Amino acid sequence: MRIVFFGSPAFAVPILDALARDPRFEVALVVTQAARGVSPVERTAGELGLPVYKPTTLRDAASREPLIAADADVFVVAAFGLIFRQRTLVFPRLGSVNVHPSLLPRYRGAVPIPAAIAAGDRETGVSLMVMDEGIDTGAVISTERAPIAADDTAESLGRRLAEIGAGQIVRDLPRWAAGTLIARPQPGQGATLTRPLTKADGWLDWSHPAVELERHVRAMWSWPRAWTTTGSTTLQVHRATVLAAQDVAPGDVVPDRKRLLVGTGYGVLEILNVEPAGRRAMSATAFLNGLRAPLLYLGRDGAPAPQPPLIVPVPPKPA
Repeated sequence: MRIVFFGSPAFAVPILDALARDPRFEVALVVTQAARGVSPVERTAGELGLPVYKPTTLRDAASREPLIAADADVFVVAAFGLIFRQRTLVFPRLGSVNVHPSLLPRYRGAVPIPAAIAAGDRETGVSLMVMDEGIDTGAVISTERAPIAADDTAESLGRRLAEIGAGQIVRDLPRWAAGTLIARPQPGQGATLTRPLTKADGWLDWSHPAVELERHVRAMWSWPRAWTTTGSTTLQVHRATVLAAQDVAPGDVVPDRKRLLVGTGYGVLEILNVEPAGRRAMSATAFLNGLRAPLLYLGRDGAPAPQPPLIVPVPPKPA
C-alpha cells in the first residue's frame, strides 16, 4: 500500500516508524510543516531515508503538485497541523486516514490530550478516522482505549497514545482498505472541540480548586507549561500535589521555609518543582531558600487576558 504520511511533532514519530518498517506499506513521501527548525518527523524521515516535503500551505495548486506526483493509495495523517480541503482529500485512491488521540467525537481539534487531562477524565484513547472536510468529523474505523494515570502529563500520555496509534494503524489500515473493517459515522451527541494552546493558557488562576490546578499543571506540560507570578516575575510550575482543605485565601502562600503551599479556591496546592524566569528548574525548597524575603502570595500581578474555553461542545446537526 503506497502511503503519503503527514505529521510534525513527536506524537507522529512512532506512527511513521511503524509504517516505514512494515513491508506491507511503502511510504512514498513524508509531509511535515515548514516550521522553524527540523520537526521530529522530519528528523525521523531522514534517519529512515524517506523523502520529505515541507509546504507552508496546501491551498494553491503548486503546493499540492508533490502530493499528486506521489501517486498514493492512502494519506495517513498524525498531528500534521494544516487543514485538508476536498481538493487535497481527492488525491489518494482509497482516502485519507487520521490517527487522532481521543475517543471521538470527544475532543476533536488541536489539543485532545491536554484537554482530557485538564477535564479530569480517567480514560482516553486513539481513533482511526476517515478524513472529510470537517475538523475530525469523519467516520471512525476503530478505537483503542487507554487509562489516564493520576500522574500523567500531556507529554507522558502522548507518548503512550502514539505507541497505541502505531500498532493500530498497521493492524487496521489494511483491514479497512480490504473492506473487512467498516468505518462508522460518529455519534451525533457528545461531540466537543478543542482549540490550539497559547502561552497564556498556562496561567494558574488561584481561585480555582486545587484539584483542577494540579491537573492544569500536568495538562500544560511540556508546553506551554503552567505559570504564575511573584510580583512582576514569571514563575513556571512544573509539578504540584493537592493537600487537604485549609483556610487559606487563593494565591496566599502558607508560611513555611521548606514547602511552597498556596491557597486556592478550595484546598491547598503544594508546588514541588519550579523554574523562575531566567534560571534553571529546581525544587520548591531550593527556590524558597534562595529568596531574600518571605514569599507572601503568587499570581496577583501579570495575569494574561482571559482566554476562550479550551473545550467547547459541538451542537448536534439538525435531523
